[in-house]
Amino acid sequence: MSFLIGGGLNTGLTYGLYLLLSVWIDYQIAYAIAYAAGIVFAYFFNAKVVFKVQQSWSGMLVYPTIYLVQYLLGALLLNLLVEHLHLHKAIAPILVIALLLPCSYLLNKFVLKATHKTTPSKD
Repeated sequence: MSFLIGGGLNTGLTYGLYLLLSVWIDYQIAYAIAYAAGIVFAYFFNAKVVFKVQQSWSGMLVYPTIYLVQYLLGALLLNLLVEHLHLHKAIAPILVIALLLPCSYLLNKFVLKATHKTTPSKD
Protein backbone atom coordinates (compact mmCIF):
# COMPACT_ATOMS: atom_id res chain seq x y z
CA MET A 1 0.00 0.00 0.00
CA SER A 2 2.83 2.42 0.81
CA PHE A 3 4.23 1.91 -2.72
CA LEU A 4 0.88 3.06 -4.14
CA ILE A 5 0.78 6.07 -1.80
CA GLY A 6 4.32 7.04 -2.75
CA GLY A 7 3.46 6.47 -6.38
CA GLY A 8 0.40 8.69 -6.02
CA LEU A 9 2.47 11.46 -4.48
CA ASN A 10 5.15 11.02 -7.11
CA THR A 11 2.59 10.97 -9.89
CA GLY A 12 1.03 14.20 -8.63
CA LEU A 13 4.43 15.85 -8.40
CA THR A 14 5.67 14.73 -11.79
CA TYR A 15 2.38 15.29 -13.60
CA GLY A 16 1.99 18.78 -12.13
CA LEU A 17 5.56 19.65 -13.05
CA TYR A 18 5.03 18.20 -16.54
CA LEU A 19 1.89 20.31 -17.09
CA LEU A 20 3.60 23.45 -15.82
CA LEU A 21 6.71 22.98 -17.95
CA SER A 22 4.83 21.90 -21.08
CA VAL A 23 3.28 25.37 -21.24
CA TRP A 24 6.72 26.82 -22.01
CA ILE A 25 8.80 23.99 -23.47
CA ASP A 26 8.37 20.96 -25.74
CA TYR A 27 6.36 18.15 -24.13
CA GLN A 28 9.21 15.62 -24.42
CA ILE A 29 11.66 17.94 -22.61
CA ALA A 30 9.01 18.68 -19.98
CA TYR A 31 8.52 14.93 -19.54
CA ALA A 32 12.28 14.37 -19.09
CA ILE A 33 12.62 17.08 -16.42
CA ALA A 34 9.52 15.96 -14.52
CA TYR A 35 10.69 12.36 -14.75
CA ALA A 36 14.10 13.24 -13.26
CA ALA A 37 12.43 15.04 -10.34
CA GLY A 38 10.27 11.97 -9.80
CA ILE A 39 13.34 9.73 -9.61
CA VAL A 40 14.81 11.74 -6.76
CA PHE A 41 11.53 11.69 -4.84
CA ALA A 42 11.00 7.96 -5.50
CA TYR A 43 14.45 6.96 -4.29
CA PHE A 44 14.06 8.63 -0.92
CA PHE A 45 10.43 7.59 -0.41
CA ASN A 46 10.82 3.99 -1.55
CA ALA A 47 14.08 3.38 0.31
CA LYS A 48 12.84 4.87 3.58
CA VAL A 49 9.11 4.14 3.63
CA VAL A 50 8.29 1.29 1.26
CA PHE A 51 11.22 -1.12 1.37
CA LYS A 52 12.82 0.16 4.61
CA VAL A 53 16.42 0.10 3.47
CA GLN A 54 19.19 2.46 4.47
CA GLN A 55 19.99 5.07 1.89
CA SER A 56 23.48 4.99 0.44
CA TRP A 57 25.46 6.74 -2.24
CA SER A 58 25.98 3.51 -4.14
CA GLY A 59 22.28 2.71 -4.01
CA MET A 60 21.40 6.21 -5.13
CA LEU A 61 23.75 5.85 -8.09
CA VAL A 62 22.30 2.49 -9.15
CA TYR A 63 18.65 3.44 -8.51
CA PRO A 64 18.18 5.63 -11.60
CA THR A 65 18.78 2.63 -13.86
CA ILE A 66 15.25 1.54 -12.96
CA TYR A 67 13.91 4.78 -14.28
CA LEU A 68 16.22 4.91 -17.27
CA VAL A 69 14.55 1.73 -18.49
CA GLN A 70 11.14 3.13 -17.60
CA TYR A 71 11.91 6.52 -19.13
CA LEU A 72 12.85 4.98 -22.45
CA LEU A 73 9.71 2.83 -22.46
CA GLY A 74 7.62 5.80 -21.29
CA ALA A 75 9.01 8.20 -23.89
CA LEU A 76 8.32 5.68 -26.64
CA LEU A 77 4.78 5.09 -25.35
CA LEU A 78 4.22 8.85 -24.97
CA ASN A 79 5.33 9.43 -28.56
CA LEU A 80 3.09 6.63 -29.79
CA LEU A 81 0.09 7.96 -27.87
CA VAL A 82 0.55 11.64 -28.81
CA GLU A 83 1.95 11.49 -32.33
CA HIS A 84 0.34 8.35 -33.72
CA LEU A 85 -2.83 7.75 -31.69
CA HIS A 86 -3.47 11.52 -31.30
CA LEU A 87 -4.13 11.38 -27.56
CA HIS A 88 -3.87 14.81 -25.94
CA LYS A 89 -0.43 15.56 -24.50
CA ALA A 90 -1.98 16.27 -21.07
CA ILE A 91 -3.69 12.85 -20.90
CA ALA A 92 -1.07 10.58 -22.46
CA PRO A 93 1.37 10.57 -19.48
CA ILE A 94 -1.36 9.24 -17.18
CA LEU A 95 -1.80 6.21 -19.41
CA VAL A 96 1.98 5.75 -19.64
CA ILE A 97 2.25 5.74 -15.82
CA ALA A 98 -0.57 3.21 -15.45
CA LEU A 99 0.94 0.87 -18.02
CA LEU A 100 4.40 0.97 -16.42
CA LEU A 101 3.31 0.66 -12.74
CA PRO A 102 3.78 -3.13 -12.33
CA CYS A 103 7.20 -2.98 -13.95
CA SER A 104 8.17 -0.12 -11.64
CA TYR A 105 7.24 -1.99 -8.47
CA LEU A 106 9.19 -5.10 -9.40
CA LEU A 107 12.28 -3.18 -10.49
CA ASN A 108 12.19 -1.03 -7.33
CA LYS A 109 11.92 -4.04 -5.08
CA PHE A 110 14.74 -5.90 -6.80
CA VAL A 111 17.19 -2.99 -7.00
CA LEU A 112 16.58 -1.58 -3.51
CA LYS A 113 16.78 -4.96 -1.80
CA ALA A 114 19.87 -5.97 -3.79
CA THR A 115 21.84 -2.76 -3.23
CA HIS A 116 20.92 -1.77 0.33
CA LYS A 117 20.93 -3.11 3.84
CA THR A 118 17.55 -3.47 5.51
CA THR A 119 16.86 -0.83 8.16
CA PRO A 120 16.59 -2.45 11.62
CA SER A 121 13.09 -2.58 13.06
CA LYS A 122 12.35 -0.14 15.90
CA ASP A 123 10.22 -2.67 17.78
